[in-house]
Amino acid sequence: MWRRGSAASGRETPPHTEPTLCSRLPYNNPVRSTIFVVEDDSDIARLVRHHLEAAGFSVRPFASASGVLAQAEQERPSLMLLDIMVPGGDGLDLCRRVRETPAIAATPVIFLTARTAEADRVLGLELGADDYITKPFSPRELVARVKAVLRRFEQPLQPAVVKLEDIEIDTGAMILTVRGKNVPATATEFRLLEYLARHTGRVFTRDQLLDAVWRDTSYVTPRSVDVYVRRIREKIERDPENPRYLRTVRGAGYRFEVPK
Repeated sequence: MWRRGSAASGRETPPHTEPTLCSRLPYNNPVRSTIFVVEDDSDIARLVRHHLEAAGFSVRPFASASGVLAQAEQERPSLMLLDIMVPGGDGLDLCRRVRETPAIAATPVIFLTARTAEADRVLGLELGADDYITKPFSPRELVARVKAVLRRFEQPLQPAVVKLEDIEIDTGAMILTVRGKNVPATATEFRLLEYLARHTGRVFTRDQLLDAVWRDTSYVTPRSVDVYVRRIREKIERDPENPRYLRTVRGAGYRFEVPK
């Protein structure tokens, strides 16, 4: 677990960086993916890089938000790990800009931050993050959550085209079309929408949706489902406050229905 140093230093001090039993355990990551790590604290950045590389990932560190977006467009990362409070902008704004940039809009984003309030966590998810990890953190848990997010993106969907009024869901290409326009969606948003749309008229509890879409639910809360539903409504509904498709069933969960 990452722990704070002495009150006199005012800095966070990493544990000893010699290889430990934790870092020697096999992570079994067969695909070498590139992860962008945006973290201005050099000690934390080294700790994160050490454990991610031990897990088989390639790491590109950035000490500020400057230039990250341009570099991501040139070399699309498999995942971005963002601190919120960094020079050259902040992680929240960077996440927002990632989601607004078509070439990298679907890139998984995880926040790694000292902001622990629920409001900050909800804001991060609303801006398009796929997970939110708070400091102090366990390096092994960090790696596990990175892997969980990547698995969610790598699991193929059965190719099909689902058409429901003015919504078209192309599962093979992972393309969402709403009223004739392509709408960017993260893999989690797409999978949640696809699952609900394939089961029109059926009510799902939050826990059922977590099991079906997230699968590895040990780090995800039912509150996250509410945030994702709100984001999907903003993309498919003409009036997200009065949804026609993605309806709330009070006391039960959510149902996708096709208006008659």
